[in-house]
Amino acid sequence: MDIIANYGTTLVLVAALFGFLMAWGIGANDVANAMGTSVGTKSLTIRQAIIIAMIFEFAGAYLAGGEVTATIRNGIIDSNAFVDKPDLLVLGMIASLLAAGAWLILASYFGWPVSTTHSIIGAIVGFAVVSIGPEAVQWSKFGGIVGSWVITPAISGVIAYFMFISVQKLIFNTDDPLNNAKRYVPFYMFLTALVICLVTIKKGLTHVGLHLTDGEGILLSIAISIAVAFAGWIYIRGQKYNPQDDSKMHFANVEKVFGILMVITACAMAFAHGSNDVANAIGPLSAVASIVASGGEISGQAAIAWWILPLGGIGIVIGLATMGEKVMATVGTGITHLTPSRGFAAQLATAATVVIASGTGLPISTTQTLVGAVMGVGLARGIAALNLGVLRNIVVSWVITLPAGAILAIVIFYVLQACFS
Repeated sequence: MDIIANYGTTLVLVAALFGFLMAWGIGANDVANAMGTSVGTKSLTIRQAIIIAMIFEFAGAYLAGGEVTATIRNGIIDSNAFVDKPDLLVLGMIASLLAAGAWLILASYFGWPVSTTHSIIGAIVGFAVVSIGPEAVQWSKFGGIVGSWVITPAISGVIAYFMFISVQKLIFNTDDPLNNAKRYVPFYMFLTALVICLVTIKKGLTHVGLHLTDGEGILLSIAISIAVAFAGWIYIRGQKYNPQDDSKMHFANVEKVFGILMVITACAMAFAHGSNDVANAIGPLSAVASIVASGGEISGQAAIAWWILPLGGIGIVIGLATMGEKVMATVGTGITHLTPSRGFAAQLATAATVVIASGTGLPISTTQTLVGAVMGVGLARGIAALNLGVLRNIVVSWVITLPAGAILAIVIFYVLQACFS
């Protein structure tokens, strides 16, 4: 208690600095891999990707975050264990932000797409074990986290595999690919819009006062998706395509059509990411601000101070702009060669997996979901189409993310204790 009373303002300022660093890491790593397929297929330039990320990350965070955020991400530790020692929780959350942010920035430097959720969870577990003891951690949650390393990439990989196979059979492996693209792409637009609408309704609209039943949400999603498909059909019909392009460049006109879908799915991925993972930065920061403001009282939910969400949003955009290229390159070109049609299949599969996970309560990492989807698209062309060396490095980085976050958090926690005691 004495630490909070004597150093309250300083603690909030330090937490804000480290929260900004964490948001920077999220932007450099998570947003970069969400946009990687779009940039890798050249459907978007890096500048366009940053602009889309700015708009849709903010929209996802505001709509899906609402006015409150869970102060302890994923309920991985028992906040009741810290009721008599709120100063330990404050120092631990600050240590977790710096530890997870530092790991994300290091991973981004090497081009490894890792999970921001697992980074912050590992960090929180690390400080909880050394400050209170193993009993402060809800270990049952870990089964779902470890399982998600396999389950979510597998689900998105299977969806992406069959999505791309359908594109091959209906469009590319036919006598008239361009006309078949004009015929079938509106159907893929319908699917894309349906998934985007379901993600939005499931994750966002309840927080802005629009409460729909599952049936109403599905009907509204279908109606919007039909309108999008019809608008897409009119747009594609009105485009001018040069028949000579397809004779010189392999299916160039068809890929132009899928390039349109890549932009739509990039927006969906940015929104889904904003609704999920911005809380990894602002959740612990909100916890620190709330505990300090209340003089040491711990609550499971905390109102977000007006400055926290912009701080997180700005950090994410700066991280993407300054360090995002390496992770974009790993996801967009390192795992397998992507074209707009392949990238579309991967991103739609990722968004669909987010919908499935949110509906079933399956723990999910957006990063691992997207990597699994890119693998699925690569496997559709045979195992030789995958860069197994890059995949090995990615899997190793996933496995060491939890212990890396924990070890860094423990070291930083002890340093902070020494500084403020």
